[in-house]
Amino acid sequence: MSAFQLVWLRNDLRHYDNAALHAAAQTGLPVVAVFIATPQTWQQHDMAPIKQDLIRRRVGALKQELAALGIPLLALEAGDYRDCAAILQRLAQQGAAGLYAQTEYEQREQQRDLAVKHALEVLGIPCYWSDSQCLMPPGSVRSKTDAIYKIFTPFKKTWLAQLQQKGVQVLGKPLKQQWFQLDESGFTPMHAGDNSSVAWPVAEQHVLEQLRSFCRERVQDYQQARDFPAIDGTSTLSPYLAIGVVSAQQAVARLQTEAGSAMWQEGTGAAVWLSELIWREFYKHILVAYPQLIKHRAFQHDTEAIVWGNNEAWFVAWCEGRTGYPIVDAAMRQLNQTGWMHNRLRMITASFLVKDLQIDWRWGERYFMSKLIDGEFAANNGGWQWAASTGTDAAPYFRIFNPVTQSEKFDPKGIFLKKYLPELAGLTGKQLHWPHPLPMSVQYFRPVVDHAKARLRTLSMFKAARGESVDLLPDEPAQLALGSSDGL
Repeated sequence: MSAFQLVWLRNDLRHYDNAALHAAAQTGLPVVAVFIATPQTWQQHDMAPIKQDLIRRRVGALKQELAALGIPLLALEAGDYRDCAAILQRLAQQGAAGLYAQTEYEQREQQRDLAVKHALEVLGIPCYWSDSQCLMPPGSVRSKTDAIYKIFTPFKKTWLAQLQQKGVQVLGKPLKQQWFQLDESGFTPMHAGDNSSVAWPVAEQHVLEQLRSFCRERVQDYQQARDFPAIDGTSTLSPYLAIGVVSAQQAVARLQTEAGSAMWQEGTGAAVWLSELIWREFYKHILVAYPQLIKHRAFQHDTEAIVWGNNEAWFVAWCEGRTGYPIVDAAMRQLNQTGWMHNRLRMITASFLVKDLQIDWRWGERYFMSKLIDGEFAANNGGWQWAASTGTDAAPYFRIFNPVTQSEKFDPKGIFLKKYLPELAGLTGKQLHWPHPLPMSVQYFRPVVDHAKARLRTLSMFKAARGESVDLLPDEPAQLALGSSDGL
């Protein structure tokens, strides 16, 4: 029986800059890669169907890319995480010298990996985990008192100092090898997806060129353009970062190559985009340091005392994009129709759900995960807790976005609004951003709440949770929840 190295791919679906794949190939033994689809667990994690399809399509593309290097990729189908240990044990029994994989940080993933480690230990096969999901691994960015940062700005400062000191290393693709065939009989091949993500190319070279193009041609405008949803002002790389088609190391290295010193100059487009990458790492560091977050607990414990209104009719109106607030409704329709939402709109819709409708942020967090092609637990949880003023370094509870002024500021000509709200196409100026009272010719929803009144109720709600005295405020009339001028 010939020896080989087994590489278990999860959220590192690439052959460039893949630490586990690189380490296995460096041993000189033939490499065999494996991916195990676990749709039951994905469903338990509220993974969006469009993200599941993106993963399946990407695995198919990666299988061809690795085959060109003589590396077989076994794409297998299982039920849930509990099946992984038995599958990998059966594969390893064919002569594996070791198992290589990238570390994952969430609780269930850690439990799954521990079960795999124990299953292979029985066979005397070691596991090698590459902690390369972040450029700076969780726990490595600490204060002078050796504490975990809870505030982003000092975290970023230390992160940048470490980057300047250590630099960034990007690994090449493995060398071509002789094909090594395993016995695949008895395993279920991975099922094809539904092609719901077909608008997103999955070839690794295409994604890398998208990264190069953005850093070379558009990142300088990122600071000015990123907040306007009608403009192609963002990189739209988040789905690929979420499943590991491109790594954080590659993103930073490419930015440094193309932007040069501008990356270090505060306020430039390159520096602002780098900050967004650091935010992603910050939330992963927080997740590892405070595992209660994976159980959907608020980072700020005192905010668990908030009594949320949780009006189900309002929540459904928010989900379906019929709140009567054009920017909120257009954003939610973008999410529902495409599986993606512009970042500025994520903040606006989250603020509206929590601070206008007084609905528990966890409801929105789960809904976003069930729809987003780029959904990641750490970033999604961090973003929602930021908006809800319950998380680390969160927006102050009294910071409440006005959805109308946000619309006027970031979609001044209504280009984005009209794309997703064709019923408002005949309106112009301020009336487009706030069409109430509705003209007889317009078929659109009345507002579910009055923003000014909702703001006061939210302030009272947070004050009550903090033990401060508050004035009693009247409830919003529930009959407005589904009201529209024409029965839409």
